[in-house]
Amino acid sequence: MYVKYQNVVLKYFKTQAGYFFQKIAYTLLQFLFSYLSDMPPQRYIAHFDLDSFFVSVEVLHDPSLKGKAVIVGGSKDRGVVTTCSYEARKFGVRSAMPMKQAMKLCPHALIVRGTRGEYSRYSRMVTDIIAAKAPLFEKASIDEFYLDLTGMDKFFDPYQWTIDLRNEIIEKTELPISFGLATNKMVAKIATDEAKPNGYLFVQPGMEKIFLAPLAVNKFSGVGEHTFELLKEMGIHTIQQLSETPIAILEKRLGKYGADLWKKSQGIHHGQVHPYHEAKSISTENTFEENKTDLDFLLSELVRMTERVAYELRQDEKLAGCIAVKIRYPDFETTSRQTTIDYTFRDDELIPQAIDLFHKLYRKGEPVRLVGVRLSELTNHAIQGSLFDDSEKKNKLYKAIDSVKSEFGKGLLQKARTVKKFKD
Repeated sequence: MYVKYQNVVLKYFKTQAGYFFQKIAYTLLQFLFSYLSDMPPQRYIAHFDLDSFFVSVEVLHDPSLKGKAVIVGGSKDRGVVTTCSYEARKFGVRSAMPMKQAMKLCPHALIVRGTRGEYSRYSRMVTDIIAAKAPLFEKASIDEFYLDLTGMDKFFDPYQWTIDLRNEIIEKTELPISFGLATNKMVAKIATDEAKPNGYLFVQPGMEKIFLAPLAVNKFSGVGEHTFELLKEMGIHTIQQLSETPIAILEKRLGKYGADLWKKSQGIHHGQVHPYHEAKSISTENTFEENKTDLDFLLSELVRMTERVAYELRQDEKLAGCIAVKIRYPDFETTSRQTTIDYTFRDDELIPQAIDLFHKLYRKGEPVRLVGVRLSELTNHAIQGSLFDDSEKKNKLYKAIDSVKSEFGKGLLQKARTVKKFKD
């Protein structure tokens, strides 16, 4: 950006300055412009985060949930909170909290079990919008993205560009989303947290330390309860206080992590935005409300879950080359086993493999707390394999079944063994 001014300025000094000063100024300016042209471009990193993503998707499907305390998670007795609405957070409910504790804090909360397929679909919608616009982006999770906009300031205002992208996401998905824009990933993420819900914040270059100063030290990722309490014992409550503490003192109490924290307090962070790569697996698991020993029940659950991940696999237009089964016992001992398979997306090929793995893993007669199924080594439909050997009719059948499930719900069509039996 400096080069375009170089010839104009140098030409001025050649014509206006005296010969002696002309030579000195000309030499100095050549050196200055050479230095500036070699400087790295200003970094601009945007962090996008879909606000209470799972809850927001549920609200789209059931508008009556809007404005209410909503918890997405498992059963009241044995499940955990996946996420919750801001209305529930006001009562102290947090992600990963046991449902029992969450319901004590917010007894009037509405519990929604949720469906991964819908969350994946909306996540893909947002991913596609960002991929079509951003020069480089990283999908950190199902609802979180980093965008590297470095160099864009030569053509656009990065701040306005990011606002426009946010508006496009909201318009096309109807989902609330917040962003932070800064010179590095760490500050951008913290800016997003400060901008929530459904807002945005730009930390100007050079203002990182000032922005961070009044915030609590546990705003930094990695500062858990133990470290937070230790810092408070040292009289360090804010990031400004942390930044004013000598590195030697921090290293003495916290080791190498102390020096890392001090750098963060100065607004320094060199993390790179890694190009987006699609997820490598699809999985589901179920923690039972009561430990189960009924083999028929366990196998029916396994079949149901395998059907579910196979459906999601087809919705993602993928094939799986590996399947794994996980079993957790009441003492939390967890075992798993996997096997490679011919690439497929079919229930009738995946289910026998899952059942075989289960029998190899299961300790007969012992109660089971959790069962899980995972499909990995995913690839697209272009691959050749057992999927395409004289099976066009079967593929059309799965397509018809999936159409019904997509329109009327996944539970409408099930394998016979997964349907619960009721007494007359």
